[in-house]
Formats: sequence, C-alpha cells, structure tokens
Amino acid sequence: MSVAEAYTILYSAALFVITVLLGVMLIRTIRASEITDRLLAINMIGTLVNAEILIMSALLKESWLIDVAMIYTMISFVSVLILARVSVPADPRRKLFRTPAGPGAEEDGGTAEGGKEAGHE
Repeated sequence: MSVAEAYTILYSAALFVITVLLGVMLIRTIRASEITDRLLAINMIGTLVNAEILIMSALLKESWLIDVAMIYTMISFVSVLILARVSVPADPRRKLFRTPAGPGAEEDGGTAEGGKEAGHE
C-alpha cells in the first residue's frame, strides 16, 4: 500500500465519521427543547460541513474548495449570529415578541398613571 492510498483511506474514513456526526447533529437540532440548544446544533452542523469541504479539497486535490470553505464559514457564522439575535432575548425576563395592544389595553405612555411618573403631578 502506498502513501497516497493510505491518505485516500484516511480521508474516506474521516468523511464517513463526519457524515454520521452530521446525522446526529440533525437529530439533535430537531429534538432539542431549548432554542439555544438548536442554535448550537446548527452551528455544529456548519462546522462539520466546513470540515467535509476541506477534507474533500485534500482528497480531490482541488485548492479552490478551500476558498469555498472560507466563504461558507463566514456565511455560517453570520447566519448563527443573526439567528441568535432574533430568537434569543437579551433579557431573559423580557418576552421575545411584543403583543399588540388589545381593545381593553390602556395606551398611557408605558406607566400606570397615564404617562406620568409616580409621585409627580
């Protein structure tokens, strides 16, 4: 067995293992109960796909795939940041989305005293 054949076997085994891990992360993304667990699983899927692209680059001896992996990494990072900003509130006590005021809701400027601060008349 030559060195090139050994590398081909190593790369193929690594691709198989990473593909299995991608399946595990996909199941974890679907079954997660918290949004933060789902975000971490999505981020891990992006990392594993990036690793597969880089291994394919070495296996096929195609250097342009490294550029694709770099662009994919940037897109994955920005998308996880946007998803985190949209879905996870900065203050855990705050509700994620505001509900519109109903017919019985008071529109008083945000305080209970009709827009005036407590103690000021």
